[in-house]
Amino acid sequence: MDAPRRLVADNELNSLKDQDAKDNYKLLLRFRDRLLEAGTVEACYRKLFRTGVDVPPMFIDQLVHVMLRSILAGSSDALELRAAELFFREQKATIQDGHVLLADLETVAMHASGSQFGSLGRLIVEAQGATAQANLDVLDRANAELYWQRESRYDTVISLSYGRAALEALCRVMAGWIFHFFNVEVRITPLRRIEESRWAWHIGLDAESTAILNALWSGEEVEPGRLRRVLALFRMEFAEPAAMRGDIAGRPVYLALSADESEVVRMKPQNLILNLPLNEA
Repeated sequence: MDAPRRLVADNELNSLKDQDAKDNYKLLLRFRDRLLEAGTVEACYRKLFRTGVDVPPMFIDQLVHVMLRSILAGSSDALELRAAELFFREQKATIQDGHVLLADLETVAMHASGSQFGSLGRLIVEAQGATAQANLDVLDRANAELYWQRESRYDTVISLSYGRAALEALCRVMAGWIFHFFNVEVRITPLRRIEESRWAWHIGLDAESTAILNALWSGEEVEPGRLRRVLALFRMEFAEPAAMRGDIAGRPVYLALSADESEVVRMKPQNLILNLPLNEA
């Protein structure tokens, strides 16, 4: 800890008798070396996905968390900070009466294992019953200040239903994420549906969304049960069309966020970086 950049020789690692400890140190040192070589957290993050991820997912999530702290440092909007948690923490989704609710997966598992609630449906959908007992409040504009009282507890729920404030906050966070990396301004807005039958570009914000959008764009049939996993759709527009690839400049980019078959949302914020249709010039 006194010299975090110092070289650690192989014989030092091999002197450790605990094999697990030795393996963990190797992972940590590899991650440290990636950071030092890249020079910045942002450069390290991008390079990991370009050359191959060889560090645990938790380390990548921590990079994202650090960058979002910087991006949102001046934000006083609690819903933006809660929405940003999707970038680095898995969420459990539930749909009740058309409302899409997301709760932190680890928090849900903790409550489920230590309480009478066996599913997210029981945990958060009964708004005045189970939610109150489990202390999981659904944040909206009126009660968003609750977030500041327990921002590190990950025990608040947001609604990604169309027209809700948290969905719009997520749009702003995604736009800020793109600006942070590329200094390119985009406007992202929620959609009920994609009206274009042959759109120019799309970005799946998770593996399931990527597969579904690819299938739809190719004209394949996607069975209704799978389509229901799509929780939110978005339209992205560039402030300066010249910043886009020349062949699609000025056309909208469509985004989707979905849950997998286990109703878990695993957002991949790197997709907004790797798949953005930028003009290479």
